[in-house]
Amino acid sequence: MRGPQFIVFIVIAAAGALATALALFASAWWWVAVLILAALTLLGLWDLIQRRHSILRNYPVVGHLRFISEQLRPEIRQYFIESDTDGAPFNRDQRSLVYERAKDVLQENPFGTELALDAIGTEWIAHSIASASPHEGQFKVHVGGPQCAQPYEMSLFNVSAMSFGALSSNAIRALNLGARKGEFAHDTGEGGLSKYHLQGGDLIWEIGSGYFGCRRTDGGFDPDRFKETANRPEVKCVSIKLSQGAKAGVGGVLPGAKVSPEIAAARGVPVGETCISPPSHREFSSPRGLMEFVQRLREMTHGKPIGFKLCIGRSTEFLGICKAMLEMEILPDFIIIDGSEGGTGAGPLEFADHVGMPLTEGLVLAHQALLGSGLRTHIRLGASGKVISGYDIVCRLAQGADYTNSARGMMFALGCIQAQRCHDNTCPVGVTTQDPRRVRGLVVVDKAERVYNFHRNTVKSFNQLLGAMGLNDPGEIGPQHLYRRVGPSTVQTYAELYEWPEEGSFLDGAPKSWRDDWNAASADRF
Repeated sequence: MRGPQFIVFIVIAAAGALATALALFASAWWWVAVLILAALTLLGLWDLIQRRHSILRNYPVVGHLRFISEQLRPEIRQYFIESDTDGAPFNRDQRSLVYERAKDVLQENPFGTELALDAIGTEWIAHSIASASPHEGQFKVHVGGPQCAQPYEMSLFNVSAMSFGALSSNAIRALNLGARKGEFAHDTGEGGLSKYHLQGGDLIWEIGSGYFGCRRTDGGFDPDRFKETANRPEVKCVSIKLSQGAKAGVGGVLPGAKVSPEIAAARGVPVGETCISPPSHREFSSPRGLMEFVQRLREMTHGKPIGFKLCIGRSTEFLGICKAMLEMEILPDFIIIDGSEGGTGAGPLEFADHVGMPLTEGLVLAHQALLGSGLRTHIRLGASGKVISGYDIVCRLAQGADYTNSARGMMFALGCIQAQRCHDNTCPVGVTTQDPRRVRGLVVVDKAERVYNFHRNTVKSFNQLLGAMGLNDPGEIGPQHLYRRVGPSTVQTYAELYEWPEEGSFLDGAPKSWRDDWNAASADRF
């Protein structure tokens, strides 16, 4: 037992031994100190072996101060005010909501809402007088277009892309075990498919510009290594990462402090050096090239669903991809839209705050573009970016998504306390560190159960909302069900806020609002 996190416990134990000596050879009054220090030592020993709280396993005795402080300020936890993705007030601490669902405890609250419902930007969904009984279990989305031979039934709520390296080995294992029990998908992130991912859960293998896990020594794509991993039975889909919300345009970043020998071997990079993925792919440089790469991967996987993930920047580039699909008659099976507000790892501050479309705008644009291009029927849309609750799932489906992915929520379920030490390898609860002394604090079986509970209770919440809306199937949710206050006395639905093209309407000449971008888009260049 070594490391700065154990210093307080070691000092207490040593002080107890000294006080015992003084009690025996100096004064009986020292027995008072012996009793106190012995109690604290026993408490520390219990903290080290208990399996419920990572913070106590890593910080015996002193970790209790965090829980005491929370009990002293329940009103702050209960009425913590923060903003949602569109700037509307949010009256529940997201972390507390996830903790409650992960621990499977009561989630109802007295005295109504604390939302400022008259604030511009506030959103809500329309319920029905003719509400329906909630669906039991979870709905699944069929992922696999006409060119797919091995379609996959995707949960409405899945683990978003988080790499081994960004997360610890125990965190990856817990996520995958939770996914196995809950029958939802676990995206590997771009850091490759490690042995820790192979706990029996369904995997979405993400291939980034660094081609980790299918990488040649020169950094290029290795087809043989790809085929070896992609054809594992656990891999249900393959996702090509074009960009991500937190650092769109700069590729992935794994700080050098977290590049352990194990990570370095898995990724093919030097130990201890910051690992930065190239900002773009070497295998393609145009929408046509992207579609050719999609087809190559589909053939090498014998027809598994192939898609790509991006945070949208320029609308013309996405429209260019649509044109390439039409001209080449090659379709991805799914597209994941990542919002610029998402992201759980380290990245440049300016990129996190000011680059890329937020999820609402990016998701709506992608849905509109696919509708206008006549491609929406065959392609599933995933949404990733601060999806935490059943309400978030409803909102994203109303904006055009077919399913959602969550990173932040799943990290909270693992026990993340937002210490914001993800980048320097000192995560106090073992979620985002490669330090084995800290990783041990995260007990895989316990946290896997919490991941499962969080997913199950969030899906249950979605089902209840769906029933309250008087609907029986997620496919019935549309933009007419989501309202936004756009002025002091003006409320509009998303059906009124945005223009929703008819299926294939761009093919006979794009409407005026889309004409310039559609004409400027090219299948030959991004």
